[in-house]
Amino acid sequence: MSLQAEVFDEQTSEALALLFEQFWILRDDEPEAYRLIRDRELKLKRYIQEKFGFDLIVHQHFAKLEKIPVEPHSWMGIQAFDEQMDYSIFCCALAYTEQKAVDEQFLLSDLAERIQELYSGDIPLDWTLYQHRRSLVRALKQVIELRLIKTIDGNLELFQHSEEEEVLYEVTVYSRYFMRSYPDDLFKFDSIEELIEQEWRRHSEDQRRKRVYRKLLMTPFVYRQSEDDQDFAYIRNFRNRLREDIEQHSPFRLEVFKNAAMLTLPEAKKRYTLFPDTSGISDVVLHAIAMIRVQLKEFIINELGELRMPYVRFQTVVNETKEIYGHGWAKKYRDLTIEALADEIIAFWMSWDMAKYEQQTHMLTILPGAARMIAYYPQDYEIEGEGV
Repeated sequence: MSLQAEVFDEQTSEALALLFEQFWILRDDEPEAYRLIRDRELKLKRYIQEKFGFDLIVHQHFAKLEKIPVEPHSWMGIQAFDEQMDYSIFCCALAYTEQKAVDEQFLLSDLAERIQELYSGDIPLDWTLYQHRRSLVRALKQVIELRLIKTIDGNLELFQHSEEEEVLYEVTVYSRYFMRSYPDDLFKFDSIEELIEQEWRRHSEDQRRKRVYRKLLMTPFVYRQSEDDQDFAYIRNFRNRLREDIEQHSPFRLEVFKNAAMLTLPEAKKRYTLFPDTSGISDVVLHAIAMIRVQLKEFIINELGELRMPYVRFQTVVNETKEIYGHGWAKKYRDLTIEALADEIIAFWMSWDMAKYEQQTHMLTILPGAARMIAYYPQDYEIEGEGV
């Protein structure tokens, strides 16, 4: 372990949270947040570089933390995108804007034509097809949301109904800084694994510590992957020093169990994406785990704390859960079929790295992180419910 870093005051912890929670902080949109980071730039850079190996960029127009995970997960992608075509069109749009000057204006028809030329998918783009137009709209919405371009005139949504619809855009200064720079040409890499491997070549020292900090801050859980998992062994061996350091620089607390480690918040804060939240699906998920805990003797749990069951068996669990707890759920979930409800639970678990599902074998694996959180109705609610 390195020497203990200086303790952060509340404002510096807030600045660190902003950098991790947001893609970037734009000076024009959030001047106070930008100033908060800029005034603490040196202190933040020292800590971030030592613990994570990340680059903190404080530009005259924005502040951005270049966050690179140890292992990419599907839930780390752009949630508004539905298919690979969305990402491809998004990248083509970025390539188009890079050829434009800042503040230069262009028409949607010109952009659409250029995207068709750049697109390398198996099926050529055809804007007469609604599916392709819808994909373009999803991609450009994200480009606009990231402030890489801005709308001057027109309505992008109308393009879904007609490829003749026109919109006028303007390139912003931020379009030059969205993509991170790489030491080597991207054409030299054949996979995401090669890109990540190159990232670790920059950190020949203290790789283990930086891997652990990245996992803890960027994923819901850190799981023990095997008997000789060195990253998890590091967490267990240095848990006290890790816990102290994390609590001195953030509002989080480190919890370590036999097969999982996680950061928790003693008090919920709106800034963070938290589980459970106030959405109805959180109640359903927590009750499903409670039901599984009751029936635990019926399942086999492996040495890594993973519980596997066929999808059909899980549907039975969901049905039993609904019979006992369903009266208190939101109407949306009370009205779903058992199959649809099971799919909703699995999708939610997977988005939080609490479960894995094998489509070919129809086997569900519930990971140990899910088992740490269950819920029951308060006793007074249960009594009132029985009297109804």
